[in-house]
Order: sequence, then C-alpha cells, then structure tokens
Amino acid sequence: MTQRKHTKLIREKNFAAEVTVELLDSPEAWGPHLSPEDAAKLDSVRLALRNGNISKAQELSRVYRLTPISAA
Repeated sequence: MTQRKHTKLIREKNFAAEVTVELLDSPEAWGPHLSPEDAAKLDSVRLALRNGNISKAQELSRVYRLTPISAA
C-alpha cells in the first residue's frame, strides 16, 4: 500500500479551507481512497466552517476568507 499527501479544498459560506490528507492506494481497494480518520477530519472542518467555528477549523486546516472582487 502506498500513501501520498494531498490537499483537499472545502468551501462553506465565505470561507475556504485547505485540509492535508493522505491518499491510500492499495491493490485491493478501488482507486486511491481516504482513511476513515481523514474522512472524519474533512467532515469536522466542513461542520466547523458551517457553524462559524473558525478557531476549530484552523486547528485542522488552513482557513481563508473569500471576498468577492466585484458585485455581479
């Protein structure tokens, strides 16, 4: 089984978060996949952003505030 680091991007409301996870690639599995722990990490970051708990999201990822350049 091989492991490689990958950055997933999550967007909620006016925030975006970069979450570093490991993709697992094994001959028995169907393509690269996440471990259950990394899947839970993504869910935790998404829920924290959705609830406005930015400090919790920052513990697990790099968080950005999105601002529009111009109104459309």
